[in-house]
Amino acid sequence: EKRRQSFKYGRYGNPTTVVAEEKISALEGAESTLIMASGMCASTVMLMALVPAGGHMVTTTDCYRKTRMFIENFLPKMGISVTVIDPADVDGLEAALNKNKVSGIESGSLVFLDLSFYFYFGNDNSSFRVNSDSIQVSLFFTESPTNPFLRCVDIERVSKLCHSKGALVCIDGTFATPLNQKALALGADLVLHSATKFIGGHNDVLAGCISGPEKLITEVRTLHHILGGTLNPNAAYLIIRGMKTLHLRVQQQNSTALRMAEVLEAHPRVRRVYYPGLPSHPEHEIAKQQMTGFGGVVSFEVDGDLMTTIKFVDALKIPYIATSFGGCESMVDQPAIMSYWDLSQAERRKYGIEDNLVRFSFGVEDFEDLKADVLQALETI
Repeated sequence: EKRRQSFKYGRYGNPTTVVAEEKISALEGAESTLIMASGMCASTVMLMALVPAGGHMVTTTDCYRKTRMFIENFLPKMGISVTVIDPADVDGLEAALNKNKVSGIESGSLVFLDLSFYFYFGNDNSSFRVNSDSIQVSLFFTESPTNPFLRCVDIERVSKLCHSKGALVCIDGTFATPLNQKALALGADLVLHSATKFIGGHNDVLAGCISGPEKLITEVRTLHHILGGTLNPNAAYLIIRGMKTLHLRVQQQNSTALRMAEVLEAHPRVRRVYYPGLPSHPEHEIAKQQMTGFGGVVSFEVDGDLMTTIKFVDALKIPYIATSFGGCESMVDQPAIMSYWDLSQAERRKYGIEDNLVRFSFGVEDFEDLKADVLQALETI
């Protein structure tokens, strides 16, 4: 029949998900895209498909907590060890690549760049050695920008470094969106998104996707068909609907977030602002080079303790208090009592999460309305 795929069973896909995948591929300039039930599904299936048991991985200090939990608690069960580096520590990445290379043979490993993590997997288990004429597979995985401090990785530079060592690069570009940053064009091999966020854009659907060369995506797709995590056709339809207004939403969110970041940085009741569009951001110059917009999320620390920050968040009238981001409606998150509620203050601080940290996802509401709301809430503290 010469067909490339079959929908003989619902877990293997359907025509609606194919349309969604093709549209995301067009946005990313990718040969192929695989869409799944969530962003975490995309991350975990990718890691299991491309990282061999007994391998090694490099990740960055700042990343989505559930990704960190998978790396710390589940990958070791497969014999995979991890090196953690600062997002700006290119020397640390190079050292990890060199240290875990098997002398005289090619090792099975993978580097995945998730706009907030680096993962390097070096395989020193003889049962996973491949022929000397094969390509060494390494994964460097990071988010860029990262969650929640919006650190940025020099994608072009780390891609050249990883490729020189025979390693792949995968970027989690959820915070950037495919419009603000073209990770594949910058040299990354794979780009991943939680489509729940900006791509869906309406806070009403869960989905995840990974894009790149057809050969790599096929490897991930094969495992995905075994494990499940299939996106249902109606959810795929909602993703397609969301992409129709993606450019309009992101333009508004870029503008509002940058202007609000400037307002917040100048306010006496705000200690620090984290936003790559600000000159004070440690990777501002990198962000300017590889991004056309800086995204709709701003993180900041108010001048106060846990209860003062709770008072500020409760005083806001426009945003929903929720842990997601990227939708039409603004959302505000206090990680200390939400994403990290189950950890002690000392444990949270290991990840840089202070009691007064706020992550604000700006929606498509009028800028002046949002500004007035944030300022009145700050006045309450």
